[in-house]
Parts: sequence; C-alpha cells; structure tokens
Amino acid sequence: MENNQEQQVVSMPRIGDAAPEFTAITTQGEINFPSDYKGEWVILFSHPADFTPVCTSEFMTFATMEDQFAKANCKLVGLSIDGLYSHIAWLRTIKEKIEYKGMKDVEVNFPLIEDIKMDVAKKYGMIQPNEDSTKAVRAVFFIDPKGIIRTIIYYPLSLGRNFDELYRVVVALQAADEFKIATPADWRPGDDVIISPAGSCGAAKGRMEDEELDCKDWFFCTKKLDKDVVLDKILKKETQSVE
Repeated sequence: MENNQEQQVVSMPRIGDAAPEFTAITTQGEINFPSDYKGEWVILFSHPADFTPVCTSEFMTFATMEDQFAKANCKLVGLSIDGLYSHIAWLRTIKEKIEYKGMKDVEVNFPLIEDIKMDVAKKYGMIQPNEDSTKAVRAVFFIDPKGIIRTIIYYPLSLGRNFDELYRVVVALQAADEFKIATPADWRPGDDVIISPAGSCGAAKGRMEDEELDCKDWFFCTKKLDKDVVLDKILKKETQSVE
C-alpha cells in the first residue's frame, strides 16, 4: 500500500498527454483547468511555499512579464500547497514591502492555486519525496490551446527558474507549429530554423540542390525565417524583441 501511495505522489503526465483536469480555488476565484483556457497557451507552474525568498523573486519576475506572455497568447497559473489566505497575505507583502532588481510595487494578477491537500500537485507529479515530501518542486508545464502538454521543465527547490528561457520556449513552440519547422539550440526569432530531415534519397538530393536552404549535409538543412514574420504571427501583431 505504501508503494502504491508513493507511486501516486511521484507519477507525472508526459509530453503529448492531455493536461490532467481539475477544479481549484485560486487568488482570482475558481478555475476549471484546462477548459477555462481553451484556445490559449498556458504555463502551469508550482513553487514550494509562500513567504520564501526564491519563490518571491520568481513571482515578481513572472508578474512583471505577464503582459509579455499575454502578447504571445500565453496565460500564467501558479500553484503551491499553501492555503488561500496565506497566498493573499504573501502577494500583498510582495506588493507592499519587497523590492528586488528594480522591481517594486509588484502586483500578481494571475491565479495562484490553493492546494492544501496536494491533489493538483500529485496529479502533475509536483511532489517528489526524495526532494521534499511536503513541498512542490519548481515544475513548469507548457500547455497548448488544445490542452495538450508540450514541454515540461523541472527545477529543484534551491534553483530559481530562467524566465527568459520560459518565454523563449513559448515563442519557439508556436513558431514550430505555425511554420512547420524545428528550432536549433538557443534559437530566437530572426535566427535560421531547421527543416526536418528528408525521408527519402530523392528528397535528400533535392534539398541539397534547393537554393533557399543552407544544407550542411543531407540531414542538416536550415533556412532563414524573418523575425518580423515570426513575431507578426505569434505576438498578436506586436513586433517586439524576445530578448
């Protein structure tokens, strides 16, 4: 029985799975997830506890970037296993007292889920006993407009997240969907993109001869994709930098 309970705690959905459904109380009222976000990208992320310094720095960063994510059609939803009143008190403290890296008077407007019984955290494998059995690790789930999990990133309790990377992932996933391409290491809008490897000898030969492609070899072909074209499609006509 003990083994079965532990398996329930550490199990997690996988990339390509439908996001597990739940209804929860949040600092912005009740939400039904992911149905309330149909047609939008969502980042669902967990943090270990309210009134902790690393989490505070993360929430301030996410809150100041919320408009940037919104322009990329992406909503933010946070979670910890603390209660609603703890959440409210913590977010009020952030706004009234905390200044960090030039950020101050920061108001968190996205939902923060109350998860005292750890029901949602367990569904998403956010409780990992070898790290901590009573706190959620720093999990990040990128969920597409159809409610499908597209990327998962996990961090330990001690490591704050890189928010530029989280934003880059949202943009890169949408670019891959929109233009049917793949993105190379460290890709940002304006960089060359990767064309999927050819599926036959004839296709490979044709790609090597295609003047629009830069082929290092038959399996490694890139092409240019204009930055403004990417941003026009993804950022709701806002041609702004991803940097």
